[in-house]
Amino acid sequence: MNIAKHCIVKPGSKFRLKDRDPEETYGVHRNDKAHQKTINRLRELQHLLYADRRYSLLIVLQALDAGGKDGTIRHVMSGVNPQGCEVTSFKAPSTSDLAHDYLWRIHHCVPQLGNIGIFNRSHYEDVLIVRVHRLVPEEIWSKRYRQINDFERMLTQNGTTILKFFLHISKDEQRRRFEARMQDSSRNWKLSLPDFEERQHWDEYQAAYEDALRKCSTKWAPWYVIPADRKWLRNHIIADLIVRALDNMKLKYPAPTVDISKVVLA
Repeated sequence: MNIAKHCIVKPGSKFRLKDRDPEETYGVHRNDKAHQKTINRLRELQHLLYADRRYSLLIVLQALDAGGKDGTIRHVMSGVNPQGCEVTSFKAPSTSDLAHDYLWRIHHCVPQLGNIGIFNRSHYEDVLIVRVHRLVPEEIWSKRYRQINDFERMLTQNGTTILKFFLHISKDEQRRRFEARMQDSSRNWKLSLPDFEERQHWDEYQAAYEDALRKCSTKWAPWYVIPADRKWLRNHIIADLIVRALDNMKLKYPAPTVDISKVVLA
C-alpha cells in the first residue's frame, strides 16, 4: 500500500493541519517482519547509493518537542553504515552563524554525493521559532518561504533528493510523552524548562507549521505529514518512503577501476 499519497502535502493545495489526524493508521496494521524487510532493503540501497556516488539523499525531520525525531533516527536508520550517513542537529545559531545569512550553516551540512544526510530540525526553524517568538520581524521571515524553495530547488537540480517529514503528534500525546520522560531516569536528564514552556505556544506553532508546510511543499521537495502518535506506524511510513526514494534513483554499482580479468593474485 502506497501511503505517500495520504501523507503528502500537495503543492498548491489549501492544506490545513487540523485535517490530518495524528492517530490515523490508513488501515495499516503493525507487521514487524515486513518492517524489518524494509529496513534491510534500506541498508542495501544505502550501500548502493554510497557506491554509485551520483546522488545524495537529504532527510529533514521537523516536529514539536517529543514529536519523535530522535526515535525516528534511532529506529529507521538502525542498519545504515555510519560511514555514509550523517545526522546534523541544528541548535540556536552561533555568533558565526549570525554573521552570515540564515541558510549559510544549512548549506554547509548538506550531504555529499553518495551519502545520506539527516537534519534533526533544519532551516525551517527560521520560519517557525523565529516567527512564534518574534525573533525577527515578519517582513523578514515572510520572505524566507520563497528563499527556502529556491534553495531546495537548487539542491535537487544538483543531485540531492529531499524528503521532508513533519512528525504530527497531538497535544495529549505530547503530554503523555513528557510524563513518561519525567519518570524515566535514562531520559529525564535531557528535559529542560523551555521544553514545557513551549506548550504554551501550541496554537502558534500549529499555525506556523501549517504555513511552512503549505508554502514550501513543492514538486521538487514536497512535505509529508506523518501521523506520529503511534511510533511503530511513524517508523513504518518513513522507512517505506525512504526506500521508495532510493529505488527511484535507479542506482547501480560502478564498473571496477581495474581490469579484473587481468588481475593475478600471488
